[in-house]
Amino acid sequence: MRNVKKIIVLALLVLISALFLSLVFYYYRVNSPVEKTGKDVSFVIEEGEGVNEISFNLKEKGLIRSNFWFETYVWLRELEKDFQAGEYILNTSIPPKEIVIILTSGQVVGQEKNIILIEGWNNRQIGQYFEKEDMFSQEDWLEVVGVSTGLLKNESVQCKINDYYSDFDFIKEIKNRESLIGYLFPDTYRIYKDSGPQVVASKMLENFDKKVTDEMREDIKNQGKTLDEIIVMASVIQKEVSSRDDMALVSGIFWKKIENGEALRSCATVGYALGENKYRYSIEDTKIESPYNTYQNAGLPPGPICNPGLQAIKAAIYPETSEYNYFLSSSDNGKTVFSRTFREHEINQQKYLK
Repeated sequence: MRNVKKIIVLALLVLISALFLSLVFYYYRVNSPVEKTGKDVSFVIEEGEGVNEISFNLKEKGLIRSNFWFETYVWLRELEKDFQAGEYILNTSIPPKEIVIILTSGQVVGQEKNIILIEGWNNRQIGQYFEKEDMFSQEDWLEVVGVSTGLLKNESVQCKINDYYSDFDFIKEIKNRESLIGYLFPDTYRIYKDSGPQVVASKMLENFDKKVTDEMREDIKNQGKTLDEIIVMASVIQKEVSSRDDMALVSGIFWKKIENGEALRSCATVGYALGENKYRYSIEDTKIESPYNTYQNAGLPPGPICNPGLQAIKAAIYPETSEYNYFLSSSDNGKTVFSRTFREHEINQQKYLK
């Protein structure tokens, strides 16, 4: 009798282990693209084609690895009747679950549009843009990408950042788990008009993954820094100055302050904490209680304050060493004025800030 019980327990353990491994393998398969850096492929669904035929054609085109897991995902989601006939442009770097979204929402060729996302926008500004373009609401966007709680106004929206783990390894390095800000790469995109916020966010993350090269990541590692630290710094640089040369000099000043244990004293971080942009901030503004206020807190803020462009990211990785310790932007023409000493900086404030 004891032997029978042991056999039953052992069989149950084997069954549970098999089910667990199947779930893990299923999750991996539906979230993993064929290629990390892919290419566009034309794909056509003819009228009357079913799931089996569609999955076979996708595999033939090199867009999925497995018919079985693709079809399993479709059936579990009860989407087998939702595929729409037409010509699509798919990419081999798109995971199967996103291919399903595209093919069941009818995002066919000819229903695309260009979107232009500006360097330095935060997640709310991007959401406002999408809403203005009649794509989806700001609220729906923020539910996917989140909003940091660093703002003075308590309006945070946390996204399920873990949803992106399997697609992008760099997501695991993000220290601030509340938001994808900093990693939504600003660029011009061509997307389907009916694309949902998660598809768009994934496209932006994919672009980030391509633009920040392996060589750049290796250089970051060799400096003893993390990718997240670089993106936080890049976001501050992006909001402080716009010239590529100025960015490198400002990066050198900021990293010098970090090494010396000094406060960055960045007005851009104060603006982020306040939730508003000003040309000049008052002494009272710089006293607000926020982990993002780098007048009151030494070191980097806890997370990015915007989505930086490639030049700002490169400046954060490759700062220019100089004898400067301070800088400001002239109120006349926005030109960056650098100073060696605090006394010189005070004189420049009186001269260039009106």
